[in-house]
Amino acid sequence: MLVTRPLALLVVLAASLVLAGCDLAPRSSVVVTRSSAGGYTPAKVSTPPPAPGGSYRVVKGDTLYSIAFRNKVDFRDLASWNAIASPYTIWPGQDLRLSPPGREAKPAAPATHPAPVVAAVPPPPAGHPSQPNQPSPAPRQGFAPVTESDTTPPAVPAPATTTNTPVVIAGKPAESLVPPPPAPTAPATQAPEPVENPPASTPVVTKGATRSVGGIAWRWPADGTMLKKFSSGDAIPGIEVGGKAGDPVRAAADGVVVYSGNGLVGYGELVIIKHSDSFLSAYGHNRKRLVKEGEKVKAGQSVAEMGSTGATRDELQFQIRRDGNPVDPLQYLPPR
Repeated sequence: MLVTRPLALLVVLAASLVLAGCDLAPRSSVVVTRSSAGGYTPAKVSTPPPAPGGSYRVVKGDTLYSIAFRNKVDFRDLASWNAIASPYTIWPGQDLRLSPPGREAKPAAPATHPAPVVAAVPPPPAGHPSQPNQPSPAPRQGFAPVTESDTTPPAVPAPATTTNTPVVIAGKPAESLVPPPPAPTAPATQAPEPVENPPASTPVVTKGATRSVGGIAWRWPADGTMLKKFSSGDAIPGIEVGGKAGDPVRAAADGVVVYSGNGLVGYGELVIIKHSDSFLSAYGHNRKRLVKEGEKVKAGQSVAEMGSTGATRDELQFQIRRDGNPVDPLQYLPPR
């Protein structure tokens, strides 16, 4: 049978529509980059982690650095979001926002006292009209932790018996300081015997291999074997170095201690050292801490004794934070 020309055209048109319909399904797009081998691999876009959001109320033992460390944010950002100037004074009971001002934060309970706008301004003196009988708690500057005395009103000093002018100490209520009576003057013929000051104790610093990364000379903080490598997905991201109780834990680089305490859950007895505005290092699970906040340390100096606080075995949990973000310490420490 012969097929007429109009019928043939109709069959061709129907077949074309069927084939075109097969190509109408949605497709997913993948960004690819050319690899060195000539193939194609998916492109990975690195984005910084978002700010945690919400707020945090300062409690005893906190420092600005420990709060930033706990929430994995840069301490400079945390200070900026809360209008806290250097030396980063914080108050017990103060509510700190954990995200930029433009981001919605969870409401927090009213603070027990107002948060300062300028960190270095001391509270009003005792007897001030705004606070007639309750002196303000002392602010905590930088790495000075909040203590029990910050929430307990200080004892009222005895009335001064002289007309000396009260001396106001920054961060403390005004007090009338009465100088002690002058010591009797020695006869002119008797010269006082010189008193020799005892020599200051010099911390023991051990030498070791170093590696310069980020403008800092890094060294291993412990001599034991590595038990666990870094994983960014861990709740406590860092490496774990084994050893026995009492082994020395040393500063990985020169710096200043900005936290020494046990207020961070999961870290046990913890020491945090600031090496620059960008770099911090942390030393957890210690048996004993050997340094205090504000103390300057040298690379190789013992800052703690290894232990098992917050852990099931004797080990050092070691971290390096860059701009508040955990990084792989093996990219900074010298190879073994």
